[in-house]
Amino acid sequence: MDKLVKTNVQELNLQFIKGQKCSATFKLTNLMHTMSVAISVTTTNPSLFALSQPLSILPPLSTSSYTLFFSQTSSDRCPRIQVARIETVMVRSSMLPTGKAHQDDLSKLFSKPGPRIFKDGTISVFFVGPHVVEYLLAYSSKSLEVSFLLPKAIAGCDQAELNSLLKKGAKMGKSFVVSCLVDAGADVNSRDLEGRSAMSVAVEFGNVGVAEVLIESGFVMNKKKDLFLHEAAEKGCVEMLEILCLGYGDIDVNSVDSKGQTALHIASIHGLVQVVRFLLSVGSIPDIADKKGWTPLHFSAQEGHLEVVKVLLTHSILSKYAITKEGKTAYALAVEKGHDHLYGILHLQDLLHRAARVGDVHSMKSCLAEGGNVNAKDQNGWTPLHRAAFKGQFECVKLLISHGAVVDAIDDDGYTPLNLASMVGHSQVSLFLISHGGKANVKSLQGKISRDWNCFINHDSSAIKT
Repeated sequence: MDKLVKTNVQELNLQFIKGQKCSATFKLTNLMHTMSVAISVTTTNPSLFALSQPLSILPPLSTSSYTLFFSQTSSDRCPRIQVARIETVMVRSSMLPTGKAHQDDLSKLFSKPGPRIFKDGTISVFFVGPHVVEYLLAYSSKSLEVSFLLPKAIAGCDQAELNSLLKKGAKMGKSFVVSCLVDAGADVNSRDLEGRSAMSVAVEFGNVGVAEVLIESGFVMNKKKDLFLHEAAEKGCVEMLEILCLGYGDIDVNSVDSKGQTALHIASIHGLVQVVRFLLSVGSIPDIADKKGWTPLHFSAQEGHLEVVKVLLTHSILSKYAITKEGKTAYALAVEKGHDHLYGILHLQDLLHRAARVGDVHSMKSCLAEGGNVNAKDQNGWTPLHRAAFKGQFECVKLLISHGAVVDAIDDDGYTPLNLASMVGHSQVSLFLISHGGKANVKSLQGKISRDWNCFINHDSSAIKT
């Protein structure tokens, strides 16, 4: 025989509640048919725990209950020692032929080890409940102690506590904790009185790993209330935007908030160029106006966000000319705020191209004096020099060259200003460009130009952009 008594449990769960007493009960049974047994119950940490019957006598085949108390009842903090190691209750026994003995006698009996003392088993002690989970949240999820203790602690939580802890785990970015809570029965779709869910919290704090767990666990978006794209855009979290778009294939990237603004509006307001690029790549429409008639371009112009303005203009021609309900263009808003670095791209470049086309040298000089970019390209890659050369505006060509225009600038189809002037037959312009280093782009003359040449001979310039 290797033991005299048996325990009814292998683990004890102490439901820890701040400021309250904490205890758990277990039972021991005497396996001897005819003889009483002396029992000694101790803990690995007597400073933290007390026992109802540290020393006792069990009659033959009888069972008795024992209670383990957590002695620090006045503390409002979960015992730190539980993260470092597992506490245990140790049960020892010895045969007691007389069936009677005083406490002092029992104490002496177990004070000396020997073959008469049986080690009947150990019971692991765990603290459980929401307060314990909150305490463990402060530790790294990669900690071996936490990964072992957390599921134990969660087992002591009810449904409401699990749902509450889910939001706390989402806030702290503890994807492992969130996963454990979901496995234990936490409802990923639960919302508080304000309608906030764990996903709302994860998006708000930019915790991508948690968002992935929640999506995989079946979180369902409320398309009318959950403006996750707006929140992620404001945070500048492109990775969160990617996860949301991948996780919800039917997500509306052009959904609007109470102001009528899309996520693209939000990113443009804050000058988040990488977010703007991503949203445009997944279908955001740059021409959508909010309730006051403002497009994303209006906001980026008002705030002076040059890089965002550039990106938006490559995706929209109309927004540059759109007016708010107050009748203001993006250019007008830039002027109001004194963002002179935007004047060219929002207005002066258009004027410069128009003046080059019609030969208005005076307007061109004004535009250049105000800061217009002499090499600014339009949506087809044409510079003002392309346009002046194509139209044979010799004085305009000279003015542009004198202000630093790139002679061999290439448009989106591979044409240089010299190509265009030569094809249309503007010899004076062609010779001037050659004299200033202009060279024919041989690659562009192959194939497409030979086809377009016939159009020019017939005075049909529709094949070339004007």
